[in-house]
Amino acid sequence: MMQSLWVKKNDLAQTEWHDSDTPTLDDGQILLAVEKYALTANNITYAVVGDGFGYWNFFPTGDADWGIVPVWGFASVVASQNPDIAIGERVYGYLPMASHLLVTPTNIQDGGFVDGAAHRQGLAIIYNQYNRLGKGEGSLEAERAIFQPLFTTSFLIEDFMRSNDWFGAKALLMTSASSKTSLGLAMVTKSLSPAIRRIGLTSTGNRPFVQQCGLYDEVLTYDSLSTADANRPTVSVDFAGNGQLLADIHAQWGDTLKFSSLVGATHVSERGGADGLQGPKPQLFFAPTAAESLIKEIGAAAFRARVDEQFAAFVAGASAYLKVENMKGRDALRSAYLAMLANEVAPSRGLMCYLE
Repeated sequence: MMQSLWVKKNDLAQTEWHDSDTPTLDDGQILLAVEKYALTANNITYAVVGDGFGYWNFFPTGDADWGIVPVWGFASVVASQNPDIAIGERVYGYLPMASHLLVTPTNIQDGGFVDGAAHRQGLAIIYNQYNRLGKGEGSLEAERAIFQPLFTTSFLIEDFMRSNDWFGAKALLMTSASSKTSLGLAMVTKSLSPAIRRIGLTSTGNRPFVQQCGLYDEVLTYDSLSTADANRPTVSVDFAGNGQLLADIHAQWGDTLKFSSLVGATHVSERGGADGLQGPKPQLFFAPTAAESLIKEIGAAAFRARVDEQFAAFVAGASAYLKVENMKGRDALRSAYLAMLANEVAPSRGLMCYLE
């Protein structure tokens, strides 16, 4: 039997567990049993922008009103009609909030494969790739699942900014400074663009955590934004999706704001537009497109090596301020999703989810 958590697309707090028959495999297909997955604000973003960016299309329910939220995690092969992939192999990649996933591996190599399922054609390749892990469990798997998808976005934002000489800016302003993508961006910037001043914006409640991380040169709360130095040329990266906050940032810096980037939607209830703002027009940053562009430029191996080098350094430091928590069973997984949706999960908590 397969179990999956369905979410109402127009009311993300409405959820239902569904049971269905385990699918029959065709030639070339494999069946993955989901072992564990990370739950982060990134997954909430997938749901919030699911229609516009096609995230609901990866794991269709067959009901247009309901979807399955994608997550990143680990799975094992429990059935195989593919001669190149054995039962018992483990993989890391894009998974549904569910117990199983039917996959049609293509482009099979020692290190991974691509799901060639018909409904996933035309979707971003970065989400269709699966890493083959052999049969044993690796080190730091929780940290990899929690941080790596977000960290790749962090890496790509820094690369984009640096490739454009930071648009002439001397400082980087990040909203939602406690979010994992913002922490990653701060760390990569510190490593690869140390001359850029890193400013974190966060809530009063999260300020101690953000300061403890040691990744920012300056930490401001949202209500102290007006005290920021607006004379220093600055680029902003907005992870919050809060329309009023974005307007306040543009009003504070005006033309001294050299570039305004929009990434994700951490504060779902306050997600707003970006019309009529002072300074530059905000630009949406879509990581899969940036990844494909950089991979074409330097090759997949070099891309992965660059990301992995920075990621290893980031994970080494993250253990100082991140506590991994294991959530087990249907009720716990549903509750964890709803808490993340409501922005009620402390940034110091890293959630790993196990259905059984």
